[in-house]
Amino acid sequence: MKILIFGLPGSGKTTFAKQLTANTDIPHFNADEIRGMFKDWDFSQPGRLRQVTRMLNLCAIVNKTCVVDFVCPYDLYRKDYDLTIWMNTIDFSKYGDTNKLFEKPVKVDYEVKNFNYKKILKEITSRF
Repeated sequence: MKILIFGLPGSGKTTFAKQLTANTDIPHFNADEIRGMFKDWDFSQPGRLRQVTRMLNLCAIVNKTCVVDFVCPYDLYRKDYDLTIWMNTIDFSKYGDTNKLFEKPVKVDYEVKNFNYKKILKEITSRF
């Protein structure tokens, strides 16, 4: 199962992902760490599409349940995941360019609207 946790920068994606994968052997891939490994801090459209591809490729490589957390600003690329979790906890990030291009999702499996994760984490982990 490929699990995508997405949302604007500062919405709590990484915190949520770490809590979701705590005390499990489920791999968690964080966008900033992956960008750092590739020394690729290009946030142009081609740079963002490279990151989308990287994150999906990581899921394919591990070939088991894994969690990726990144902005994933384009709704089109979210459909490649088995479970989508939208961190809808903030209206705007400090990055104006990301705010402008971020597409609100058409459909998600879970929408997190605040930083009280306990109930939703329990519900999601029951699916593993």
